[in-house]
Amino acid sequence: MTSRRTRERLVSRLLEKGIANVSVLEVFLNTPRHLFVDEALAHKAYEDTALPIGHGQTISQPYIVARMTELLLSHGTPEKVLEIGTGSGFQTAVLAQLVPEVWSVERIRPLQQKAQKLFSVLELTNIYLRFADGGFGWEEAAPFDGIITTCAPESVPDSLLQQLNPEGGRLVIPVGETEQSLYLIIRNGDNFQREKVEGVKFVPLLNGTINKDIGE
Repeated sequence: MTSRRTRERLVSRLLEKGIANVSVLEVFLNTPRHLFVDEALAHKAYEDTALPIGHGQTISQPYIVARMTELLLSHGTPEKVLEIGTGSGFQTAVLAQLVPEVWSVERIRPLQQKAQKLFSVLELTNIYLRFADGGFGWEEAAPFDGIITTCAPESVPDSLLQQLNPEGGRLVIPVGETEQSLYLIIRNGDNFQREKVEGVKFVPLLNGTINKDIGE
């Protein structure tokens, strides 16, 4: 269930759903998604579905990861990308194979630690991690050419908008509480061009941090 043929079937499904960026599809073909889920769920890793990863979080549906990545790359390859919500680390790993630098913030330390080990195994050395409340971004490292958010705030945080590169910085973000939509926001100076892309369903962007596994 983790063979190349299984991954090729997933890539075929992504093509059928409209993912056209060849580089994105190639990364999906070569990235072992089964490593980013619990062993008991490994047989479902290459289905086009979200899966639980603990702490009330999920690894996003492959189509959504591919779509958000494609949107981020739609106006050229960003040099420096901020990710809000490392989670399982799969989206981070995909980005790290497509852009020079990925800066990723996670509020749940056990998830971050698990993801960090996987990045080492996969020899991804262009990822910078921070344990913090992601809603504030990573101001000290700004500006970013791209920002991608893997959890949904009720409205777009101004802190993230201000951390975009003023010359064409892109934000790909799901927004909403019960009804959510994916947006592509492009910054030019003080002007923010917003494009509503499609309906989505993400876990909410929450405040605060969690240091330990539940039950410790």
